[in-house]
Amino acid sequence: MCSCRRLGGGSVQAGGSLRLSCVATGNFFNIEEMGWYRQAPGKQRDLVAGVSKDGTPYYGDGVKGRFTISRDNHKNTVELQMDSLKPEDTNIYYCNAYGRVRRFDRDDDYWGQGTLVTVSS
Repeated sequence: MCSCRRLGGGSVQAGGSLRLSCVATGNFFNIEEMGWYRQAPGKQRDLVAGVSKDGTPYYGDGVKGRFTISRDNHKNTVELQMDSLKPEDTNIYYCNAYGRVRRFDRDDDYWGQGTLVTVSS
């Protein structure tokens, strides 16, 4: 079974930094996209940042210029460096891999367990 295992998270004061890491475990044939989403209870899951297989990053609303995403295709890892954190960044963060396990499978989403990021003012 393929899944995402996340490392990092925690609490920090406003203006501080945190780094989230995630590794897609299992035998993926291919991973097209990797990224991070966040979701508050009762709300939809929103994109924080993603990165394509060729390394092209893209960012959700409100984080560009403060967050940086990177990926290692050989290790199937994705990292999110979060700087200049704000209280409104407080949320549960989920890592995501979009890809396939077997060559002729359809691409699908694989999610890691959420990690809580708390930013205090």
